[in-house]
Amino acid sequence: MHASRKTAALVGAVLAPVIAVSLPAGSASAHGYVSDPPSRQAQCAAGTVSCGDITYEPQSVEGPKGLTSCSGGNSRFSELDDDSLGWTVTPVPKNTTFSWRLTARHATTTWEYYAGGRQIAVFDDGGAQPGEVVHHQVDFGDLSGRQKVLAVWNVANTGNAFYACIDVNVGG
Repeated sequence: MHASRKTAALVGAVLAPVIAVSLPAGSASAHGYVSDPPSRQAQCAAGTVSCGDITYEPQSVEGPKGLTSCSGGNSRFSELDDDSLGWTVTPVPKNTTFSWRLTARHATTTWEYYAGGRQIAVFDDGGAQPGEVVHHQVDFGDLSGRQKVLAVWNVANTGNAFYACIDVNVGG
């Protein structure tokens, strides 16, 4: 082997681990959003409401677990937090099915639903990998009228969750 090849091989062997360690850690490989009733990001993707980047990646509203924002704390998707954008409000019965469309499935701890300032449903998957479509039957209890539902998909093996807000009129 020529000296230049040996030097290149040595440099590659030394630099490869350094480069690998210095790269940012990847986020969860999971992606998904509530498709029915249409979430805010589903409305953006459909062109119902004019939005920014979320239009092209409705499945990407990911942030640390425990947030209460529609954007998952991601400034790229801040339009989702703006209640004045003219979101379509879907009439739903008191007991409604929410459907998630998963573009990349990932082990799941829980799915949570919030409305009226409180948790209205939780579904425990115990770390199982979900299918491409996940349905949850949610009972609104004593809530009625216009509600903004925050749906949260908690990923099992990261500190992240996926967020979706859905504007509904319960019983309307």
